Amino acid sequence: MARIKESHYGATPFQRLLGYNKEIMIMWSRLGSELEKDGKLTAQLKEQVRRTLAQSNGCAYCKAKGKPEPHLFDEKISIAVGFTEVFIKQKGDVSDATFNVLKEYMSDDEISELCAFITFTTASQFFGAIMKLEAAGT
Repeated sequence: MARIKESHYGATPFQRLLGYNKEIMIMWSRLGSELEKDGKLTAQLKEQVRRTLAQSNGCAYCKAKGKPEPHLFDEKISIAVGFTEVFIKQKGDVSDATFNVLKEYMSDDEISELCAFITFTTASQFFGAIMKLEAAGT
């Protein structure tokens, strides 16, 4: 059970926990929707990054949506997921050497989008963890 009761605003349990601050919930959801869709990077790549983050960020709700699916990885997804794993292990303190590997495979546009997605998703998953947001049926 979440640490606070859900508000009446929002379409998902996550949104309803943010729904006490309706404008924040709306803007957070809007940014999340924008980041999740195809952009400079594919939605499929970002979903594998999200799944990778979920395994370490402590949100049961996020983790329940599934583990990474290596059988779907291409070279770019592998690089993005590898970078994400370094981000997790180094708690954001990514070395120049690691970042330079990323630059070999991605444009600055793609790197910017990836880092925005990683940090926003981490914030969302930390919110779920702090609130003890659980998967349906638990």
